[in-house]
Amino acid sequence: MQISMKCSIAVHCLIFINDAAGRVKVTSELLSESTGSNPVIIRNILSGLKKAGIITVARGTGGAELNMDPEKVNLYMIYSALEPEGLSSLIGIHKCSERKCPVAKNIHQVLMQPYKKIEDAVKKSMEEISLKSMINDFHKLYPDYQTYNINDTLK
Repeated sequence: MQISMKCSIAVHCLIFINDAAGRVKVTSELLSESTGSNPVIIRNILSGLKKAGIITVARGTGGAELNMDPEKVNLYMIYSALEPEGLSSLIGIHKCSERKCPVAKNIHQVLMQPYKKIEDAVKKSMEEISLKSMINDFHKLYPDYQTYNINDTLK
């Protein structure tokens, strides 16, 4: 049981995009260097964020920008842009209903309600965390980021 790393990579990219605004064109190559992820993975993540309306990406030469106020973007929006069915499969139920055992025949029904409750709690918690709050947390950890030469990321 784990939330995909695509979500953390997406948050990384969104913070980078936010802080690089007006300083440098943010490309998949630049984000790849920053995250340590393959550019193809970055492009897939950017595509999901773009479809969700969170970012825009310039055609041709690229360049990602936030399309929404970071205060209005929450962690659940980011996650669901990349994993639309993610929470519904957060906790899996093994296949065994064909077995003779009465527990096996009914375990799915027994677990549906408690698992749904867990999924709803995770969703609610994720909705309460804004991109803006994560950007603020980053700035508290690295207050000099605005003076950092982003092009040094590629070196």
